[in-house]
Amino acid sequence: MKILLTGAAGFIGFKIAQLLLTRGDEVVGIDNLNEYYDIRLKHGRLKELGVKGHFAFNNVYQSSIYENFRFIPMDISHKESIDHLFTQEKFHKVINLAAQAGVRYSITNPYQYMESNMVGFLNILEGCRNHQISHLVYASSSSVYGLNKQVPYKESALVDTPVSLYAATKKSNELMAHAYSHLYGFKTTGLRYFTVYGPWGRPDMSPMLFASAIAQNKPIKIFNNGDMIRDFTYIDDIAMGTICALDHEPTEVNYKVYNIGCSHPVNLMDFIKELENAYGAIAKKEFLPMQAGDVYQTNADTTLLEKECGYKPHWNLKDGMAKFMEWYKSDLNPLR
Repeated sequence: MKILLTGAAGFIGFKIAQLLLTRGDEVVGIDNLNEYYDIRLKHGRLKELGVKGHFAFNNVYQSSIYENFRFIPMDISHKESIDHLFTQEKFHKVINLAAQAGVRYSITNPYQYMESNMVGFLNILEGCRNHQISHLVYASSSSVYGLNKQVPYKESALVDTPVSLYAATKKSNELMAHAYSHLYGFKTTGLRYFTVYGPWGRPDMSPMLFASAIAQNKPIKIFNNGDMIRDFTYIDDIAMGTICALDHEPTEVNYKVYNIGCSHPVNLMDFIKELENAYGAIAKKEFLPMQAGDVYQTNADTTLLEKECGYKPHWNLKDGMAKFMEWYKSDLNPLR
């Protein structure tokens, strides 16, 4: 099966690429390699996929490790480039993870989100429409639940109260995908990712921020005075769940949305304690009020994904944190 994977140099995309390539799929990965966070992480992930060098936009780079992987630096918001890619490659399925990430960043850089998350996603939908793609799996987010107070979150809950522009773009993606599935008949599956952690994680997310602060003997910033609950999910479970969704195309309807998390949320302070145990040091702590765009609690009900796609998370927080910290302290971590 030939798959287009956008956001291939990202945290989740990198792990999905590894799993798809190992099982024998042909993967063309694209990423705009922007500098939202330290670009060394993206280059390090690509090196693990057998691709390295001074990247030029729209050039093709063959992996030295996987003969079934090619990487193309490309921005999904560039319509002509995406049109040409779909025309040339004749994909069977698409996984779209390319997006401008970050809740807080969306407050200060709103136009970046409209360009990547809205215009870029439209270009992907048009590519699927015009080139007989059978199934598009795309990244949504648990942030769409916004001010919804009914937990655990179920896919049937109302998601009309986002508290950040990032969340609003992700809800918009779901609506756009529904319209295209209805109008043009191809299958779409949206995945509402909950908080992801593990090796090669983003430096703007709490595990990397906290570990970095401990390493530098600086205080970690704990918002809402630590009174927050998150459905932390290990990267391997997230990647496997995404592939499960890819392999199980919607049948009775063309459009599906699933939660993907671990369904065992933990208090932020308990998460920090587990991180301290794995690191072997006690963190200095700075307690702060809730930040704009944040929510108190995320808690996934993954029953639907388990029932319809066979999703089953395996990693507990202790083991996942140990693997994360093993990588963090190793020479593989380019930010170490």
